[in-house]
Amino acid sequence: MGKLKQCWSSVLVLSMVVIGTGAVPITYLQSAVAKGAVCLDGSAPAYHFDKGFGSGVNNWIVHMEGGGWCTDVASCIKRKGTMKGSSKFMNKDFGFSGILGGKQNTNPDFYNWNRIKVRYCDGSSFTGNVEAVNPANKLFFRGARVWRAVIDDLMAKGMKNAQNAILSGCSAGALAAILHCDTFRAILPRTARVKCVSDAGYFIHGKDISGGSYIQSYYSKVVALHGSAKSLPISCTSKMKPELCFFPQYVVPSMRTPLFVINAAFDSWQIKNVLVPTGVDKRKEWANCKLDLKKCSAAQLRTVQGFRDQMMRALSPIHSTPSRGLFLDSCHAHCQGGSAASWSGAKGPQVANTFVALQSYRRFQSAPMDSAFVDRAWDKWVTGNLGSSGSPLKAAVLINYDPTGPSRLLSTIAEQEGIDLYPVELKQFIDYMRRGNLPTETFVLGSNQYIITSVHENWFAARCLNTTQPAGEGAIVMQTAVYVLVALYDGSIGSASRAMAAADHFASQLGRKNL
Repeated sequence: MGKLKQCWSSVLVLSMVVIGTGAVPITYLQSAVAKGAVCLDGSAPAYHFDKGFGSGVNNWIVHMEGGGWCTDVASCIKRKGTMKGSSKFMNKDFGFSGILGGKQNTNPDFYNWNRIKVRYCDGSSFTGNVEAVNPANKLFFRGARVWRAVIDDLMAKGMKNAQNAILSGCSAGALAAILHCDTFRAILPRTARVKCVSDAGYFIHGKDISGGSYIQSYYSKVVALHGSAKSLPISCTSKMKPELCFFPQYVVPSMRTPLFVINAAFDSWQIKNVLVPTGVDKRKEWANCKLDLKKCSAAQLRTVQGFRDQMMRALSPIHSTPSRGLFLDSCHAHCQGGSAASWSGAKGPQVANTFVALQSYRRFQSAPMDSAFVDRAWDKWVTGNLGSSGSPLKAAVLINYDPTGPSRLLSTIAEQEGIDLYPVELKQFIDYMRRGNLPTETFVLGSNQYIITSVHENWFAARCLNTTQPAGEGAIVMQTAVYVLVALYDGSIGSASRAMAAADHFASQLGRKNL
């Protein structure tokens, strides 16, 4: 079997105290109490808010805390006496780190965004919605109301003007990010770019060591107790039992909002509670193994590998559309985005030599594009700008470009005119783009070799080295949205200016569509 990494196994539910970061004070949402949006004990919901600045002033990341669930009255009563069930017991300040960190060197892409940590105090992944309160236990099952009250309050504090927004979470909070993702998108301005990030929230409908599915019965109790059914995505509950809609593998296929999943293939919480729940390990043969994979027998490791295979199958909806992305490592861990070390640290988990933080941001930046729009825009642009005269352009290629992918060729040609290229012929070119060593390299398109002559922020110009044209040949290469546009022309400096104007016009169209 593959090597099992023990990386960051101490990073479990990252609601622990984070050392070395600026403390962000708590905000109690007292106005929510009148709406019935309260914690398990009836106290006001709460969050921590670090305001954005500079270029991030209109960008928002709302991160929902994790912390499991309560499945019956007894466990919820116990929970309401803790910070996971009452804001009365929450720490007044919280150190932001990882995806919420406020330091540019450890969180370079989100450090100046409006960063919010929503505290978890309902025990239902923010889905509970029961009006009645039993006077005997005085438990409030109002998680869905808490979520909406917090979002409404943030909208009033400026999120209504968001240009970019991310709904994220860890563990039970990451599941909430999936369950509320499309609603979050619907609440925000139509012009905002919205995505969701689930960190260790992809809980699978897996089999335990007895061959049953303990986790399904567990979630069934959560849904029944908290009245969660009416808060779950109707696209799922209209097709199957509500408790099954706690499993992302059944919710994700019908999601409309882009989603990025961060997960460990050997998720430590799921190995302990999905694969080997205490109730099915009667002889406690797994007591040591499920806590430390280095203590597993060969037979147990084969079972653990089988669970990893279940995880891979359950993740198949993530691969079905370019609007979804996945960072999956082989760590025995649970939640990897909450600390600077695992988020962007030099020894943190990597996939294809890319850290969690960079993978997440690039996935956020590379929004999927409406292919029908691209086709229409391309046809119109080609008609007006390409011709046999070579002016302003003689050929153009539009390439689907995935900057987060490994160096093997993942991209395919979206459109081309005036030149015949195949994906395999573009491998060198795509690798070259990923490396980004633009000033010193050459690239090949078709039978021509080009050398870079000038480099700019999102485009560069090149001249053909083996041209047969008296005035020469050139290329403009421009990245926009999730595409790379390559525009080829005949001529010298004057021709280059006209080619640049034509390429910029098309790139601007795609850029505006991607906002």
